[in-house]
Amino acid sequence: MMELDSTKRFSGLADIYAKSRPTYPDDAIQYILDTCQLRTGSEMADVGCGTGISSQLFAQRGLQVTGVEPNHDMRQKAAELIDLVSPGKLRLVDGTAENTTLKDSSVDAVLCAQAFHWFAADLALKEFHRILKPEGWTVLIWNERDESDHFTRAYGDAFRKLTEIDKVEAKHGASGMPLLTSEYFCKGELTQFENEQILDRESLILRAFSASYAPKETGIANRLKEMLNTAFERFQKGGEVSLKYSVAVYSACRK
Repeated sequence: MMELDSTKRFSGLADIYAKSRPTYPDDAIQYILDTCQLRTGSEMADVGCGTGISSQLFAQRGLQVTGVEPNHDMRQKAAELIDLVSPGKLRLVDGTAENTTLKDSSVDAVLCAQAFHWFAADLALKEFHRILKPEGWTVLIWNERDESDHFTRAYGDAFRKLTEIDKVEAKHGASGMPLLTSEYFCKGELTQFENEQILDRESLILRAFSASYAPKETGIANRLKEMLNTAFERFQKGGEVSLKYSVAVYSACRK
C-alpha cells in the first residue's frame, strides 16, 4: 500500500461513510457493463470495496461480486448493507489489492471504486492480471469534485484552509494512468461522466467528516463546520445544495 496505515485510515468511519458518500451515475455503470461485456452471473472482484457502495450497484444488476477489503469496520458494514439490498450476490474477503487471496483466472472483471490511489499500482495490476480470466477487464473509477461549480469550490476551499487535503487527495483520477500503460493490460481508455450529490445541511456535514483527512481536533472541526454552514446558507436552494463531480472511468483488457 502507499502508506503504512492506508488500510486503517477509515477505521471508525464505516457508518458515516456508508450514509454520506456519493454513489455512481447509471450511465457510468452501464458503460462498465457494456465495455467489460458483463451480464447476469458474471464474476466481479470489487477491490477496496469499503462499505460496498459500488458492490451494491453491480450486485443489483445480477453480477456475483466478491468484495476485497482489508479494513474490518468497512467490511462489516458492507456485509450489513448488501444483505438488505442484494442478498446472496456478494461475498466478502479480507485481502488487499496486492494480495486479494482470490484464485487464478477466477473473475471476469476487477473494479476499484474510489480506491486505487491507495494501492501500490504495479503490484496491484500484476495481481489483477493473475485473478482475471482471459480477456477479463480492470476498471478504476473515481468521483472527483468539479470545482468549476461555485458551491463545490467553496466546499473544497473550506478543507484547504483547515486541512492538508491536497497532500492526501491530490487528483485521485490521475492515479489511474498506470493502468493505461501497464504491461499486463491493453485497449486502455479513460472516459468521463458527470455526477452530483444532493445534500441537506446535516448530510453535508456528514459528507465532509466521512473523509479520512477531516479534522479530528474539536476546535478545527468546529471551524470547518462553521465554514460549511456559511457556504450552505449562501448556495442552498430549498434547503439543499449540490456537490458536483466529474467521474473518471479507466478501463483496460487483460493481455
